Amino acid sequence: METDSLQSRARAIEVSLTRRRRFKEKLVHRFAQAVADFRLVEPDDKIAVCISGGKDSMLMAKLFQELKRRNKIPFELVFLVMDPGYNPENRLKIEQNAELLGVPITVFESDIFNSVVNVEKSPCYLCARMRRGHLYKRAQELGCNKIALGHHYDDVIETSLMSMLWGGQIQTMMPKLHSTNYPDMQLIRPMYYIREDDIIAWRDENRLSFLQCACRFTEGLSEESGEEESASKRKETKQLIQQLKKTNPAVEANIFNSMHNVALDAVIAYKTKGEKHHFLDTY
Repeated sequence: METDSLQSRARAIEVSLTRRRRFKEKLVHRFAQAVADFRLVEPDDKIAVCISGGKDSMLMAKLFQELKRRNKIPFELVFLVMDPGYNPENRLKIEQNAELLGVPITVFESDIFNSVVNVEKSPCYLCARMRRGHLYKRAQELGCNKIALGHHYDDVIETSLMSMLWGGQIQTMMPKLHSTNYPDMQLIRPMYYIREDDIIAWRDENRLSFLQCACRFTEGLSEESGEEESASKRKETKQLIQQLKKTNPAVEANIFNSMHNVALDAVIAYKTKGEKHHFLDTY
């Protein structure tokens, strides 16, 4: 009976993604649009779909499965999970969710949590850098030429605004990047056009529960708890955007579009390929 119930839920999740109009338009179609607009998937790619256990990366895995089912371009997928030191409950949660969603995960282990547990300055930044390096290395060993991360539209606009407010520069989260340390490897972000509210709606519609964060400091929190570090600059930026949205409903789209409409003739200076250019150079 329990197996029948699991299979029934799995079928319902598949149907919600491909037949529910909201999810088909705002998840499946926007995913495919980003892939097409930024040429994220090319013939004979072997892509490591990096799964952290959160809602974004788990949905990304399902959307990649749907893309492969519909797309005529030949490409391969590896659903890659790195265990950086999860407690047994969180490791099990990822495995159970993957089984429910029909995602055949490949798991490998690292000791990143132990490496950063005593780091006082920017442990989250260091952890993220180390995690990405491990993912690149393992993906390359598996014959992949790309890794895919589950950053979405809201991540893009928050990062763009954060770079100005806290970093003193204009910079955004790119849809794809060449790896600096791993030759012939690329990072892609196919969730680029997908809104976080639509991801949450898909999660809630299907009564799914995912990890909030891979970090040992928050591993006891469920995603639905909504608890974060109060000093988080990303949280402050998210709140600022919501405040601005009250008087300017288009503020999110404007931030996103501004990164596609940079007028170089109207900026004092800019950098490209590590070289700085000033408007007086050609004035």
